[in-house]
Order: sequence, then structure tokens, then C-alpha cells
Amino acid sequence: MKAKSRKSISRRFKVTGSGKITRRVAFGRHLRRNKSRTQTRKYKKSVLVTGKIARRVKRLMAIA
Repeated sequence: MKAKSRKSISRRFKVTGSGKITRRVAFGRHLRRNKSRTQTRKYKKSVLVTGKIARRVKRLMAIA
């Protein structure tokens, strides 16, 4: 039987073409007035997930 992916995980994480996993940076949604411009600029970029967390995410997304 085919493995099902966790939908909550598949919405929060994206897989690149080479198979790496990316995620959004936390704390960038609201209360931006108090934060510096460099901070808000960094929130726009996505970040690579590494290590054991990446392995766990892949398993939950039914990739590996």
C-alpha cells in the first residue's frame, strides 16, 4: 500500500529539485513595526532544514 503524507507537514515544508527540504522563518507574520528592516528582510527567505529534523520531515512527507 502507498504511504500517505502528513498534510500539515507538506504544507509547511517544500522539497527542492535536488531533494533538500526548505521551510519558512518563524516570527515574520505580524508585529513587524518593532522589528528592524534587516530582520523583516530575512523573514522573506526560506531556510534549509538539516540533520535529524530533515530526515523526520522526509519520512512524514512519505519521500524517503
